[in-house]
Amino acid sequence: MVVGKVTQDMIDSVVNRRSFLTGVGAVGIGAAAATIIGCGNNNMNTTTTVSGQASTDTAAQIFTAALIAEDLAITTYYNALIGGVIQDPNLAGAGGSATNVSASGSQVNVAYLQGALLEEIQHAQLLRTLLGLSPTGSGDVGAGVPATFYYPTGTFDNLTNFLPLLLTLETAFVGAYMTAVEEFASMAAGYNGFSSTQANPAMSGSNYTQADLILYAKVAASILGVEAEHRALIRAIPSVTVASPTFAATNLIPANNVNYESDASLTGLIVGVGGTSTTAATALGSFLSSSPAFSAGFSFTAANSGYASVITAGVTTSGTIPSAE
Repeated sequence: MVVGKVTQDMIDSVVNRRSFLTGVGAVGIGAAAATIIGCGNNNMNTTTTVSGQASTDTAAQIFTAALIAEDLAITTYYNALIGGVIQDPNLAGAGGSATNVSASGSQVNVAYLQGALLEEIQHAQLLRTLLGLSPTGSGDVGAGVPATFYYPTGTFDNLTNFLPLLLTLETAFVGAYMTAVEEFASMAAGYNGFSSTQANPAMSGSNYTQADLILYAKVAASILGVEAEHRALIRAIPSVTVASPTFAATNLIPANNVNYESDASLTGLIVGVGGTSTTAATALGSFLSSSPAFSAGFSFTAANSGYASVITAGVTTSGTIPSAE
């Protein structure tokens, strides 16, 4: 069997592809996703046409964009834990599985992926609560969140294909949450075109207080830190050395290789400040609809309902959102 190769061109397309969401107004990323992929092979029931253009993101748009990113992360980690990649010698080893690591594999490295999956599950549940959706994910599709995400063929077949794409995703997640921190702070201060009046999507007719917006900036920062942990731990999975530091065309020494995390030059989650299109929606757009480069579809619903089956007993995560000042 010929295994698909995830090329650098495919990876680059994740961050370079122009956003189909530029110009989305208050309806948010979900409606735009429905507009684009509603006619494809997916579970969308309606197509929403978005008119007008907001000048900045709203709080609801930030939460919705973040939920799509978290659902994408859940789908990604789950399929790595059940796909061919898990039998890499740096993970469960030949003949091994996520919950039955072979003698030649690494339980510690597998636990990195399992811990990341559990943390993304928690993030998604929080975002659903903030959006007034069911914490189980049963209402995600109805709110316009895609039920299927798309990847280059062969992404989950081996670590050489999987690692560069996962690093690209986690880098984008860090940038998105850093941008969310800035946007919530700007809302709280009424700065740079952001309104301090932000509707609470979980409570009709209610607006967030300034204290709420400051707290959500703090929450976004706390999630950013976790996504940065993921990126560093993923870089530690392949067996490399200082003398031979490269795996999948990526220098992995040291695993913690940045002095400062980056916002990935993002100017917004959905709506770029100043009308720019360097948004998180741009970065994740390739995963939301089938294309020649991203043609392998994987179900979020299957990942969300089945994730517990790929977690080894004893692998747990802990912690809650930070407290308000």
